Amino acid sequence: MQIAVIGSAGQLGTDLVDILRKAEDYEVFGFGHQEIECSNPVSIEKALERVHPEIVVNCAAFVRVDDAESRPEEAFRVNSVGALNVARACARLDALCVYVSTDFVFDGTKGAPYTETDTPHPINVYGVSKLAGEYLVQANCRRWLIARMASLFGRAGSSGKGGNWVETILAKARAGERLRLIDDVWMSPTYSRDAARALERLFRQKTTGIFHLTNLGNCTWYEFACKTLDLAGLGNQVEPISSANYPAQARRPRNSSLETTKLDLSLKETRRPWAEALKDYLAEKGHLLLRR
Repeated sequence: MQIAVIGSAGQLGTDLVDILRKAEDYEVFGFGHQEIECSNPVSIEKALERVHPEIVVNCAAFVRVDDAESRPEEAFRVNSVGALNVARACARLDALCVYVSTDFVFDGTKGAPYTETDTPHPINVYGVSKLAGEYLVQANCRRWLIARMASLFGRAGSSGKGGNWVETILAKARAGERLRLIDDVWMSPTYSRDAARALERLFRQKTTGIFHLTNLGNCTWYEFACKTLDLAGLGNQVEPISSANYPAQARRPRNSSLETTKLDLSLKETRRPWAEALKDYLAEKGHLLLRR
């Protein structure tokens, strides 16, 4: 099976290319920003027609949530128009179009994890641009798979954000900086390698539709930081603060946790807890404290 991964140098793209190549059942073509510019349909068509993939995974995204508020044109150009261009190319090739979306398509007022059947209602520009991308994919391609993920952390780091949140917290802790983390906003941490494995399984099953791909459970950013420092053997104290004391340009959902029951039923297995995935990530990066 031939698979093209757009945004292959990013956090998810790096792990997905690695997982697919190790599976040996796929011929994988990775495309970085220099090879495919999603806002340019000509660059997409030229690259994809050269390899004629059966599946195209669009990992390219404008992910800087606060910057999207002041740069909405750029956010929509990548997340919406880019998604449309890729979907149209997939339609011409009769390829499965895989669009990586976000928990920020929800407003966070449900008070419980969101399922795939819940109605999206984004509250910031980034979320609106990603939801528009979802709709454009569904409207322009016969076969599609939308994978919503949240709070990704992986070995490659986010190219759009200059790393990942876990590495930022560890660096601040080791530098002796004061750590103050929000304790009233909940999310579903996602190890990008686990998300990549789940995607590969869905490809193998020829699955279509909307799926939530996160690790099991949810937590606040404060709880995530405390667990990270504990596993790394760093004794820094973390101060819990209210989101009201941490002003940001973009509004955030209060609880954008995602439910993965549909994924678990499809794969016939339960997603592993986020803390277990975090432990593996820290071990992979050489951060894990080896307790006797």
